[in-house]
Amino acid sequence: MRTRGPDQVQFWLIALVIGALAGVAAIGFREGIALLQRTVYGETDEMLHSHLSTLPWYWVLGIPVVGGFVVGLILWRFTPDGRGRSVAHAIEGAALGHGRVEQEAGLASAAASLITLSTGGSTGREGPVVHLASLISSAVSNWLRAPDITARDLMGCAVAGAVSASFNAPIAGALFALEVILRHFAIHAFAPIVVASVSATVVSRMWSGNVPEFTQPVSTLAFYVEIPAFMVLGLVCGLVAVVMMRAIFLAEDAGDWIAKRLNLWLPLRPAFAGLLLGMIATQFPHIIGVGYETTTKALNGHLLLWTAIIFAVVKVVAVAITMAGRMGGGVFSPSLMLGALTGLAFGWIATSIFPSVSGSQALYALAGMGAVAAAVLGAPISTTLIVFEMTGDWQAGIAVMVAVSLASAVAVKFVDRSFFLTQLERSGRHVAAGPQDYVLCTITVGSLMRPRGAENGASDTQSWALVEQGAFLTRGDTLESALPMFDQISGGMIPVVQPTGDDSPPELLGAVFHVEALKAYNRALAQIAEEEHS
Repeated sequence: MRTRGPDQVQFWLIALVIGALAGVAAIGFREGIALLQRTVYGETDEMLHSHLSTLPWYWVLGIPVVGGFVVGLILWRFTPDGRGRSVAHAIEGAALGHGRVEQEAGLASAAASLITLSTGGSTGREGPVVHLASLISSAVSNWLRAPDITARDLMGCAVAGAVSASFNAPIAGALFALEVILRHFAIHAFAPIVVASVSATVVSRMWSGNVPEFTQPVSTLAFYVEIPAFMVLGLVCGLVAVVMMRAIFLAEDAGDWIAKRLNLWLPLRPAFAGLLLGMIATQFPHIIGVGYETTTKALNGHLLLWTAIIFAVVKVVAVAITMAGRMGGGVFSPSLMLGALTGLAFGWIATSIFPSVSGSQALYALAGMGAVAAAVLGAPISTTLIVFEMTGDWQAGIAVMVAVSLASAVAVKFVDRSFFLTQLERSGRHVAAGPQDYVLCTITVGSLMRPRGAENGASDTQSWALVEQGAFLTRGDTLESALPMFDQISGGMIPVVQPTGDDSPPELLGAVFHVEALKAYNRALAQIAEEEHS
């Protein structure tokens, strides 16, 4: 396998193993959070928010500060930029990283997220589990010396297993990997991803049983009459999702500005965020941790209108603080909670206006949960299926599907398709627009350069003339820089130089020609098209 690559049967067996390992990773991450929460708070997430009201205020205030400082130390020591890795980095690894993610920073991020979610951070556990699964697939790909296509498929297998084990939803897990990580539905990837998803689900059910992540009372839908209400709910949820994403990005920018102005030592940033979270938690303990207790209450209609609205607003603030403080964690669980609270509040209003034709408030909470999560994740298909699989209610699923579709349509007008793709866009990774944009970043000038003095190379006279005009590239530049430069100059080549680091002229290495750059670009697009349609 390491010399010739795995055949189809071997690949499916590898997918089976990777799925099982991803399931174990998801279970281990969840149990690790529960163990730490019992240690520091005396209760796990299922009843944590109720339990916090019995603890002294200084305990609720202090634990997030200590946890944030420990997280800061981990990220400061083991990541080059002090940032935790998440789903966005798995997407980047699939598109730009040859189907792999960085190992040391990824493991550090998993540890940081585990501590964050155990000590007061207001994020989710599914994002870190997805990235942890991509670490497993990257290790296997490196061991197999797998080519890029195989490595991407293995990453899809691992992510499918992580999502399936997290939600006990094998269908949604498989489609999430295709829809969000690989961003295509190639037939060659479908079978092994399904194998991995089922494998992880079996592991999860062997550990915790075949039980849904959330339970909800059975409700009926006044089908034709209530559909318009769910359409309006979808529009509202799309706007709520945009507010949460924009709040996170605004808080991150503000955090960067403050840290720069104060010359803040990196570990102190998450510690200060923990202090703010602790202050909020003394009054609103529902922001602590993953928040499944509050989400379950919303889905069962056990919160009043104004309680749901206030909880939703405070949750957005807490998530923004956690993410801006670089404390680790994901946005999946927060979007589920925010959606359930939004849907419940909308349901209270809708059922009070039309009591004779409306279903239960809990049904609106379910639809809202799916709608906000789909808009944030950019995953309308898999999110809808997650709700189907968690409830088993296909009639309610129709209401969810209506709300999800409109929420997703609204959100894409304000962000780059999803929270994760917007994160990448903000960091200069143009993955959202598709391979016609991001593939340019994968082809370096050095790989196409004709060396100086070559028989078919550029003349020194022409090259130095362009260098004097400021039209030159370095070996590490990519076609993202080269192709726009070709449009600005009249010639068919650009010189490639090596800066000397002082006032002397750079060293001339060779030149890259426009024709060869376009040929390389076309070859890369053809390979991607072949992969996506195979």
